[in-house]
Formats: sequence, C-alpha cells, structure tokens
Amino acid sequence: MIHKAVIPVAGLGTRLLPLTKAMPKEMLPVGRKPTIHHVVDELAEAGVNQILFITARHKRTIEDYFDHDADLETRLRSQGRDDLADSINMPD
Repeated sequence: MIHKAVIPVAGLGTRLLPLTKAMPKEMLPVGRKPTIHHVVDELAEAGVNQILFITARHKRTIEDYFDHDADLETRLRSQGRDDLADSINMPD
C-alpha cells in the first residue's frame, strides 16, 4: 500500500495565461473546489496519508489553502455557520 505522495506544483502555468498571472493553475476551480483539492481527495481516498507539495516561492496560495485557519473557523462557528466551518477543514 502506498502511503506517501509527491505533487510537483512549481510550474509557472504559462499555457493558461492570463488566468495564471494572479492565481496558480492548481488553484483554478473545478466545480466548487480548486483543482489541487480534487487531487488531494483522490489520494486520500486511495489511502495516501502523507502528501508533499513541491512548490515555488510564488505559490503561497496553495500552502495557505491547506493550512488550518482557526480565526476563520471560529468566526464561522460564532455565526452559526458550522456547515461552512466544517467545509474548510481538510481531513488529517
């Protein structure tokens, strides 16, 4: 069983310009989630529990997306938006 995955996400996304001028290609939405979220969901479903992203310095958006945001979660829960608070948390 494979438990670790490496995802290279450091490219410039030049083939998707001008969309990728301000947003990494991995963060472009497919449905209601960024593309990279779908990839992580598939890996988790396959049993992968450690994922390493190889990023570039301008790809901070990807790192921020997968970081836990306690302030946002607290704000949503205080407004009674538990559904949204649950949706921003990635599985461990």
